[in-house]
Amino acid sequence: MNVLITGASGFIGRNLTSRLLAEGHAVRSLSSTLCDLTNADALDALAHDRYDRIYHLAAWTRAGDFCRRRAGEQWVVNQRLNTNVLDWWMRAQPQAKLIAFGTSVSYTRHHDLVEDAYMEGDPSPDYYAYAMSKRMLLAGLRSMHRQFGMQYLYLVPSTVYGPGYATDGRTLHFIYDLIRKILRGKLYGEPVTLWGDGTARRELIFIDDFITLMQALTERASNEIVNLASGDDHSIAEFAAAICRHVGYDPNLIRYDVASHVGVQAKVLSVERLRAIVPEAGWTALSDGIAATTAWMLDNREVFLPQPSP
Repeated sequence: MNVLITGASGFIGRNLTSRLLAEGHAVRSLSSTLCDLTNADALDALAHDRYDRIYHLAAWTRAGDFCRRRAGEQWVVNQRLNTNVLDWWMRAQPQAKLIAFGTSVSYTRHHDLVEDAYMEGDPSPDYYAYAMSKRMLLAGLRSMHRQFGMQYLYLVPSTVYGPGYATDGRTLHFIYDLIRKILRGKLYGEPVTLWGDGTARRELIFIDDFITLMQALTERASNEIVNLASGDDHSIAEFAAAICRHVGYDPNLIRYDVASHVGVQAKVLSVERLRAIVPEAGWTALSDGIAATTAWMLDNREVFLPQPSP
């Protein structure tokens, strides 16, 4: 199978590329340094190739408060790159199945996070521009299918974690930040202060599970939206306690900064549709995922855990 991946240098993109290559597929991996998808002609050089699948993972976003601070720019950049990819798909690769990612922040806080409610209501103001650009991506996919019969799959991921996350200075997703802070408290006696009051709830899905389920969904589902998640959430305090148990740190030493940005209070995606399509689905236990991620961060302590200056 001939496969094209945008956003291939990201955490998911790198792991997907490795899995596809191991399975014997031919893979063309694109990153922003090689291909600026905000340019309308960025993909024209590939127009004469023929792809069976296109994984559109590219997006301009970051963890933390990036979406709030850069909302206007984020809207323009993501609209451009999504429109350019769909336009090229329509013109040059209509035979390919396009697998694209949405975002859990597109869901409104006033609905259960089930796929049929994805386009309803207003998303959180903190993520509004990014959330709406992802909704427009789904609208584009549906429109291409309706007019031209083109095949797509739209996946809404929860937070993906595991070894090998980007180490390029970006703001860390919450689980890496928790592990880093607690490890520094354990190793160096530094104070551990977490954002919020510890009650905000999040869910995680381990990277190996994510790639396996994504591939199963790609094979079995078409022209629909599916949450790709674990369906199991925990509070920040519960995640912190699990990390403390693993590394041997006293959770009573943790302090919470209630004035800091924490995003939405809770979000756990429904996985009923996922389970219906992939009934054999299984997920790595949180304790095992934290152990693997912590070991990787310790192996890369010069990045995550440099010794404090004397």
